[in-house]
Amino acid sequence: MICESNGTNEQDRKLRSGYTTGTCAAAASKAAAMMIFSQKPVNSVTITTPNGIELILNIEDMKMTGTSASCAVRKDGGDDIDATHGALIYSSVTLTEKDINIDGGEGVGRVTKKGVDQPVGNAAINRIPRKMITECIQEISSQNRYTRGFAIVISVPEGLEISKRTFNSRLGIVGGISIIGTSGIVEPMSEKAMIDTMRVEMKVHMGTGEEYLIAVPGNYGKDFLETYPDIPDESAIKCSNFIGEALDSALEFNAKGILFVGNLGKLVKVAGGIMNTHSKYADCRMEILASASVTAGLDIRDIKKILDCITTDDALDIIHAAGKMGDVCKILSEKTAFHLDNRVRGKIETAAIVFSSKYGKLFETENAKRIIKERKV
Repeated sequence: MICESNGTNEQDRKLRSGYTTGTCAAAASKAAAMMIFSQKPVNSVTITTPNGIELILNIEDMKMTGTSASCAVRKDGGDDIDATHGALIYSSVTLTEKDINIDGGEGVGRVTKKGVDQPVGNAAINRIPRKMITECIQEISSQNRYTRGFAIVISVPEGLEISKRTFNSRLGIVGGISIIGTSGIVEPMSEKAMIDTMRVEMKVHMGTGEEYLIAVPGNYGKDFLETYPDIPDESAIKCSNFIGEALDSALEFNAKGILFVGNLGKLVKVAGGIMNTHSKYADCRMEILASASVTAGLDIRDIKKILDCITTDDALDIIHAAGKMGDVCKILSEKTAFHLDNRVRGKIETAAIVFSSKYGKLFETENAKRIIKERKV
């Protein structure tokens, strides 16, 4: 029923792929339509995903009432387990006079902001899942020489609770989860999912008229933004470790500028030109701080101590004690500004505000105040 990915994790173990909520909704819809015409339970269905993989999925909780039927498919995220893993995705199918109408029921969110896959007011059932559902219904309709219509309602009883563990509220999707998926298969590649989510969030912000974006690597940056009353809390887009992808996306979406707000432990890497700040790609924090400290004139004994530090706050203690905090931060600020601008080739404005958990704001690059000011206009 489930295929294995060609990718491997750190132990070279093959990762098990899963299937999307969109695949579940399409399979449940197919089974429900089959039950209407056969008036018999359907224990499993075969479905072909958009990328050509054939799945046989088990059907649960079947109900039939003449010209309507409902059933569910249990979501399986494979080794890329997410908030929807194990949830039952239901489809209720009813015969109608004409057309195929797809809507969301309990636990499926509604779109309230521009920029996501569906128009404002629609159920958050994305374009590819809608296409999959339609094709499954048309297949059963053709087999049974049926020429009228269908009303299909997708629901997820646990959806509202699950949505509290997702980004949906930040995307303006309220009341439940989204029914999503492009390939139909969940590949165990969480980085791609995070980048895709960030890009959707950017589109939502720009869809509301924002021209300058605010990105934070994580909750520390989001919390620090509370010290900036001119920047609403909901303005922050989480970019995780993907500084480069955030810059590329802002440029692609024609933003006028992007401002990063984050802890030195992450953003110091940007001063060295590192655009993915995850430690598995590069961890040159102390080397970058030591280099800036050499330029600022710290004693070689202090440089050696910095290179032996575990945290950036420990390194800042040494820099602070040497009386060189301002000089080092100025150097880091200039390097950070250069590398951000270099990534977008100067085509949009870029800036960063960098802070320390112990010392507060350390520096902001040249364009930071301007971007904040422009966001208010």
